[in-house]
Formats: sequence, structure tokens, C-alpha cells
Amino acid sequence: MSEIFGIPTQALFGQLLIGLINGSFYALLSLGLAVIFGMLNIINFAHGAQYMMGAFCAYFLLSKLGLGYWWALLLAPVIVGATGIVIERLMLARLYQLDHLYGLLLTFGLALVIQGLFRNEFGSSGLPYNIPKGLEGGRNLGFMFLPNYRAWVVVASLVVCLATWFVIEKTRLGAYLRAATENPALVQAFGINVPRMITLTYGFGVGLAALAGVMAAPIYQVNPLMGADLIIVVFAVVVIGGMGSIMGSIVTGFALGVIEGLTKVFYPEASNTVIFIIMAIVLLVRPQGLFGQR
Repeated sequence: MSEIFGIPTQALFGQLLIGLINGSFYALLSLGLAVIFGMLNIINFAHGAQYMMGAFCAYFLLSKLGLGYWWALLLAPVIVGATGIVIERLMLARLYQLDHLYGLLLTFGLALVIQGLFRNEFGSSGLPYNIPKGLEGGRNLGFMFLPNYRAWVVVASLVVCLATWFVIEKTRLGAYLRAATENPALVQAFGINVPRMITLTYGFGVGLAALAGVMAAPIYQVNPLMGADLIIVVFAVVVIGGMGSIMGSIVTGFALGVIEGLTKVFYPEASNTVIFIIMAIVLLVRPQGLFGQR
């Protein structure tokens, strides 16, 4: 068996693949957080719970309605995004004139309530969700075995992330969104309904979290605590990339997933803390993040 730096090639590339998969979820979730923070200026602590809701929505669509993975991939982000719209209209909209801490506390409380309700109903052992038939099996690349579903997750996440970046940075709709974050009164004067735009933006950010939850269900199972285990790492990714930076969330998410995966090969003891070590260094050297603005 060939080796690289004394590490078996199959083990090295296997961990690299795991890092890319984790990075895919880091990127999607941090992208949703960046979109919400950039538009609403609120740190959405309920993002992990909404990611978990996406996975459960896929499970319910399959077990109750018989709708498989591909339908869940379309419907779950819409359904969970709609719940996000309700939350924004009924709760978050009342806090925009207050200190940002109130929005953080509200979403943190919502996360605890949502996770508690699902945990009381379904326990914490996890519910199985099968890989869709079209993506079962894998390919032998010689140096490693590549499961088809894992490859799909990486590619699909990258496509969604880049499409979101393109819409926000390169289209007229994105220009309105960016302008509304800096001067909502001026955008309103041009006939744009800014409150509706804010509401839909929050729903879209929540929908991204739900999409990540659907894609994660066949890999990690459906668990009420799956979001709580991930959201702290995702916040670290957002801080490193730069709060509100779209490209920072994408690049940092994938990069830190790979770094975390490689750390498990070369220095396993630091694999659970390497992202937080990087965050501490970035905060000391460049507090606004790698892609953020002062």
C-alpha cells in the first residue's frame, strides 16, 4: 500500500473526503448565517435547530407521505423557510430597533425550545434515513473508494453556494439586497418593499439550513441534537470568514472542513479544536475576518 508522509494513501484521501463533506455543511450553514446577518444584522442562533428541522422534514415526508429524497430536497427548504418567515414576522421584526443582543437571545431561546420539543418527542438516538437509490454504491478510484452520495453532497453544496454568491453579488436583486442593508430608506424610495425583502431573505437563509439538513440526513441520521453539535463550529467558520461575507463563508467553510479532516490524520488530538485555534488567531490578527470589512 502506498504512503504519503508515512500515512497510507487510502486513509489520507478518506479523511480528505470526510473533510470535504463536513466542509460542505459548514459552507451551506455559514452561508445562510452570512445572508441573514448581512441583511437583518441578527446572529441567528436558531440556525442549527432549523438545519435539524430540514432533516426531520425529509423524514416526515418519507414516512408520512411516501415522498422520497428528491422531493424532500425541493420541499423541505420551502417548508422550513416558511416557518422562518413566520418567526421573522411575529418575533424578529419587533427587535430591529433594539440592541443586537436581543435578537441573539431570542434565536438562542428558540433553538432550545425547538430542540427540546423534538427531543421529547423522538428521543436522541437518531432515526435512519436511507441513501436515495440513484446515489447508492460508489466508485473505486484506485487510491480510494468514493461513495456516490458523498460526492453528490460536495458537488451540490458547491453549486448552491456559488449560485447564491452570484445572485447576491452579480444581479440586480443582489444589488437591492446590499443597498437595503446600508440605506433602507433610499431603497424604499425606489419602490422596493424593504420589509418584505428582509422577510424573504430570512426565509431564504433558513431554507439553506434546511437544505443542508436534508443532505445530511442519509449520512448522520436524523437526530434532534444534530444541529446543536454543529452550530458552534459553524459560528467559528463565520467569524473566521468575516461576518456577513458571502464568499468568506463559502471558502472558509470548505477550507476548514479540509483542514479539520487532515488534522485527524496528522495530529488527531487537535482535530476537535483546530478550527477554534484558527479562529483565535484570526481574531487577534484580523478581527473583521479573512474576507470581512472593518
